[in-house]
Amino acid sequence: MTKKVTKAVVPVAGLGTRLLPVTKSVPKELLPIVDVPAIQVIVQECVKSGIEEVIFITSRGKGQITDHFDYSYELESILAERGKTQELEIVRNIGEMIRTVAVRQKKPLGLGHAILCAKDVVGDEPFIVLLPDDIIDAEVPGARQLLDVYEKYGQGVVSVMEVPDDEVDRYGIVDGEEWSDGLYRVRMLVEKPQFEEAPSNLAVIGRYVLPPIIFDYLEDVRADDTGEVQLTDALARLARERALVGYKFEGERHDIGDRIGLITANIAFGLKRPELRDRLQSYLREICD
Repeated sequence: MTKKVTKAVVPVAGLGTRLLPVTKSVPKELLPIVDVPAIQVIVQECVKSGIEEVIFITSRGKGQITDHFDYSYELESILAERGKTQELEIVRNIGEMIRTVAVRQKKPLGLGHAILCAKDVVGDEPFIVLLPDDIIDAEVPGARQLLDVYEKYGQGVVSVMEVPDDEVDRYGIVDGEEWSDGLYRVRMLVEKPQFEEAPSNLAVIGRYVLPPIIFDYLEDVRADDTGEVQLTDALARLARERALVGYKFEGERHDIGDRIGLITANIAFGLKRPELRDRLQSYLREICD
């Protein structure tokens, strides 16, 4: 019987260099999507998907992220004294949203190493990884879509999407065949290949449901020329020795580690807000005319 996935690993140790200078002093995960920190959007996706515990892989200077999901007694007291009941409820709901754990990645040794840092907390059970740079705007949460595939087939699952040919060198690329609508049998993965060497234009995006054996594979991965342990290498072994499903998720993905992606995410989520939609649409029409 397939074990239920109850834990999510969310790596937040990155430096956010693509968004400098703001990320010099503010963790990129706390940059707003309208008025909600991006990391809260990720955690809300976990909650809506049935996840019970979020494991943040942090680094020096990222304490504000875990603080955001803690209680803020001074702020709550002030809001209560001033009768700001709506704001008080918002703040309290964040503190009660989900159980969180923080694990420190002491050296920047890559995504694979970051996930390996969660081994003792995850234990011997499957788990889901969500990369906070990837915001997936979908009716059914992106994480829930992958969990449904995992529960049906009992195998590791990665989310995939087609990318333009000139962008394949920015992603891990899948080699495999489509055996059902939107589902792929992954045979191999290549990390950031040049276009001429890419087996396809099907890129792995930041959602993964992984079996616990992945930790053993990650321990065996040799660091690359940059000194990083690549998750792609462990996924490739999982595909060879067991099985790995690629799932073409439904929804719109915004790469908020990129300036344009951050802007489009704010526009898309702003248009979903009834109190903002009309004024935002009016402004967009005005500047586009």
